[in-house]
Amino acid sequence: MTSISSDVIRGYNDTMILYLLLDGPSYGYEISKRIREISEEKYVIKETTLYSAFTRMEKNGYIQSFYQTADNGKRRTYYQITPAGISYYQQKYKEWDLTQEVVQHFMKQIL
Repeated sequence: MTSISSDVIRGYNDTMILYLLLDGPSYGYEISKRIREISEEKYVIKETTLYSAFTRMEKNGYIQSFYQTADNGKRRTYYQITPAGISYYQQKYKEWDLTQEVVQHFMKQIL
């Protein structure tokens, strides 16, 4: 099976994470699992990449973290999107549309 290079998708990790947080707060493992599921195993985000994104987005005000104790008694860090994060997601969504349009001009199937 072909997978997506992390170099190709790097600029959209934040967008994917924010997309998942639009549905409500979540924690790292669950976000990683959802990315893998939604991409049908074609993209597996590395743990270091995920937590670097959390740190960067929290610093930029796109997400907030908080702690919550799970049913098993383990304390987890949850993340939730902020209004600034929603705005940033909307910008990235528009950028993606434009990116696809431009790149499509340079793609063709060769046999």
